[in-house]
Amino acid sequence: MSILKPIDVWDIDTFDEELRAKLRREESLIRDYLTTSRRQFLEREASDHRMPHPQNPHAADYIAFTEEVGRDMESRTIRAWHYARLVDEEVRAMREGGIYTGTLDTLRRRLDAQVTAGALSPADAEKLYKASPCHHPEQQPGRLGKFWMASEPIRADDDGVEPLLENWGGESTYFWLKDERLKALVATIGQPRILEVAVPLAKTTHSYSAGRAVIGAFARTLGCRPDREGFDLYTLEPLELAAILAVHTEGEPKFKKVGRGYPTTFKAACSGR
Repeated sequence: MSILKPIDVWDIDTFDEELRAKLRREESLIRDYLTTSRRQFLEREASDHRMPHPQNPHAADYIAFTEEVGRDMESRTIRAWHYARLVDEEVRAMREGGIYTGTLDTLRRRLDAQVTAGALSPADAEKLYKASPCHHPEQQPGRLGKFWMASEPIRADDDGVEPLLENWGGESTYFWLKDERLKALVATIGQPRILEVAVPLAKTTHSYSAGRAVIGAFARTLGCRPDREGFDLYTLEPLELAAILAVHTEGEPKFKKVGRGYPTTFKAACSGR
């Protein structure tokens, strides 16, 4: 599948004309639903909270429209953000071969590569492999066969991504580590990186979330205050080389600006309420 020009789900100026036209056609519905929803929220907050939750008369049509936009998003590509600590060779391999989803085999290959590079001993690599949460049946559905990203740029000092940037191998290696020596060891391998990725939504299960996000972005241009609709997403398939839009490494000018001035069109926001 070829990579189409990606959409930033927070920026309507990146939306294609067909998507913008669809949103404009339902401008009244979007405004009426969100305005009513906010008024009802404020009225309930000002009450004694004993009143029943009111029904929004526009809800059914709004939900149907959101589902329609979600289906439309399946044919589109969005820009997403991946946070990891990587060695130069791993970045080079991505730039030459694209992105692959994580498996126990890929974890083993990554560990073996660090043994070859002299960053890990064979014994330490084996301990890290055995300690990986990817062996646990309850952890496997959320980790194996996936490559995780965020739909909006996140600051490098955010609590949610700091551990990913501080520990080589991601949660597959550090998440369940109890050995303090190994914890310190994985923190010395590689450098923090932020990847910009063009993700065809057909390779994910997140088209509906993307639909909610683009409606929210459009609604803010109408003066409405929807909740910010950023979301985590994963691809279920490898992504070709063209999917890698940029790699930002700690120490480079843009690295610290991601999420706070880069991209320039991104404005971090609190909840719409």
